[in-house]
Amino acid sequence: WKGKIKTLVKSYNKINNSTMSEVTESIKSNEPSAVGGFSFDNVHRNRMIENLAKDSNSVLPQATKTGTTIVGLVYKDGVVLGADTRATNDTEVAEKNCEKIHYLAPNMYCCGAGTAADTEMTTKMISSQLELLRMNTHSPSRVVTAFTLLKRKLFQYQGHISAALVLGGCDINGPHVYQIYPHGSTGKLPYTTMGSGSLAAMSVFEQGWRENMAENEAVELVRRSILAGVFNDLGSGSNCDTCVIRMDGTVAYNRGDVTPNPVQPLRDGISHSSKLSISAGTTPILSTKHQRFPVTLADVDVVEA
Repeated sequence: WKGKIKTLVKSYNKINNSTMSEVTESIKSNEPSAVGGFSFDNVHRNRMIENLAKDSNSVLPQATKTGTTIVGLVYKDGVVLGADTRATNDTEVAEKNCEKIHYLAPNMYCCGAGTAADTEMTTKMISSQLELLRMNTHSPSRVVTAFTLLKRKLFQYQGHISAALVLGGCDINGPHVYQIYPHGSTGKLPYTTMGSGSLAAMSVFEQGWRENMAENEAVELVRRSILAGVFNDLGSGSNCDTCVIRMDGTVAYNRGDVTPNPVQPLRDGISHSSKLSISAGTTPILSTKHQRFPVTLADVDVVEA
């Protein structure tokens, strides 16, 4: 270990005058790598890239974040989830119709806030594990099973997976809503909000939620909470998606349930000059030539099934 530390110190001192390959080669070890755990092989490479970017005043590509307002609540006969549809890249809107309510199982869905790739791929992996478990046990998935798999996955990576989740679903034990933070801390609540617009959405929930709500009342409350995030948080915007999961096994997933910012009327109101549209025949065709290429059986490879 003393030899490795000395090598690392030398690498740090040479990092501004060395190439990536030189630094990478200097820290390689002949010892077999340990099985499992984290890999820090690219630490020096990443540090060099950051230093080079600072020296050249260039900007490194950033991960797309969902910004986000996501909510979930329990009502009399099931669960209602809601989310906005804006994905941001720093101060830019990268996606206006991002899908943030992810499928986990026929009886449960999961809303994701944080890095878009992390939320999508994490939910896909857990959905695959739940499918295999259903095939093995021949029984529907329980919400607490997905909840346990998600929190273990996030805690394992100590917050480096930027996925803040709201899990909702129904099983034999009734309707459930869980919140899961990126570091793995969790909570089971009758209603919850997460994301950059969570405070605005929570103010609506605190004022309007009550036990044994009817479905139409619950859906309307979720819409109001998402719109509160859309209009009061710069990281949230565009449309409102809702997902109703009922105890009878039916699911109503409504993409674009509320569209408070329609852009089509604005586009229709713009009149373009006729000079910008090029009609057919504007470019003359000087000549045409057609040539046939005959194909015989000798040119075709026949493969027997």
